[in-house]
Amino acid sequence: MDTNHRPDEMVRITTPELAKEFIDEQITAIKAQVGDGKVLLALSGGVDSSVVAALLIKAIGKQLVCVHVNHGLLRKGEPEQVIKVFRDEMDANLIYVDATDRFLDLLAGVTDPEQKRHIIGEEFIKVFAEEAGKLEGIHFLAQGTIYPDILESEAGIKAHHNVGGLPAELDFELVEPVKLLYKDEVRVVGKELGLPDNMVYRQPFPGPGLGVRCPGAITRDRLEAVRESDAILREEFAKNGLEGKVWQYFTVVPDFKSTGIKNGKRTFDWPVIIRAINTTDVVEVSVEHLEPALIDHLVKRITTEVPGVNRVLFDYTPKPPATVEYE
Repeated sequence: MDTNHRPDEMVRITTPELAKEFIDEQITAIKAQVGDGKVLLALSGGVDSSVVAALLIKAIGKQLVCVHVNHGLLRKGEPEQVIKVFRDEMDANLIYVDATDRFLDLLAGVTDPEQKRHIIGEEFIKVFAEEAGKLEGIHFLAQGTIYPDILESEAGIKAHHNVGGLPAELDFELVEPVKLLYKDEVRVVGKELGLPDNMVYRQPFPGPGLGVRCPGAITRDRLEAVRESDAILREEFAKNGLEGKVWQYFTVVPDFKSTGIKNGKRTFDWPVIIRAINTTDVVEVSVEHLEPALIDHLVKRITTEVPGVNRVLFDYTPKPPATVEYE
């Protein structure tokens, strides 16, 4: 039996009742798989890993060890937020690892998107293995793999760090309770588990983080331009009532420059690309058309406040033909 194939007869989870039924089934399955063993979870703070964390906490409690790795590719303020929500508010057994230099050094000069994804994925596993080596009784690795990850990896569209990007010497048995669910189903399950709305409806964030929004060889200054422009975009969406209404919105800073003018002088800087999209299952994606006044305001803020940027572009391309991310 192919455990990575969603059965045709599997009912779409759209109601609290269906979510509760799924949760009960998974709790039983997790207990049967894990027994009295300990589970290591890559807790990014995104929707998928948060729902997996809640499921595991409900099933096995303190047998779960959450590890939050700061690979230097997170959004502005994200590591601090993860620590606050999970360690301070949810009383999770959380280990924080700052591996920024380690990841960025490995990624230096790497331009191929698939190579970048595999480097990030494999290094994640190495970090987890090191953390597991410091603990006793860790035999399982939990992941927030969802069904679109599996479909895209199998179709050769792009590799996901949690599908096929794992090194052969992996010593953990995988625990992937939501791997047959679409993103909308994961949210329904998260709501039923009692997770706060700002976590359940948080826009998704890729495992490789800002690394896939910094196309080409990642440099620290261009990465910072992505981080700062993304923070401005999120702030303005919140101010304009779009937070939670638009499924995903982010910025991309490509690896090319163009001529511009600042303070009466010539500049040669990067553009920032804004992407704002809506979807229910991530298989097809439509573009959110923003009000012209908001776009004008975003252009002014980004070009004024973000160093090294002199243009702002808007991506109107749906999926297909584009994918959600640029890499």
